[in-house]
Amino acid sequence: MEEIYELQADVCKIFANAKRLEIISILKDGETSANKLIEKTGLSKANLSQNMAVLKAKGVILTKREGVAIFYRIANPKIIQACHLMREVLTEQIQEKGRIVSILTNK
Repeated sequence: MEEIYELQADVCKIFANAKRLEIISILKDGETSANKLIEKTGLSKANLSQNMAVLKAKGVILTKREGVAIFYRIANPKIIQACHLMREVLTEQIQEKGRIVSILTNK
């Protein structure tokens, strides 16, 4: 059982990068070319390539080559669900903190 926690921790490390989370968010809408990802994220080609190699090595994304173009997609839709759920939790925490601050400043 401990092995699954090690694997989970290992995968979670790759999500501790804002650009990788942005890439996953872009890919939630479907397969996207490397050029589109560069355009949308502002990453250099080399930096995008490094991030995609990490995501691919952990099985988060799949790649497809068509001529000179490379296309990326999410390997499992549950990855998108997990990221969305975490954003929901964080949004709720931010809203609650804002509510508490509002209560405290109105006293």
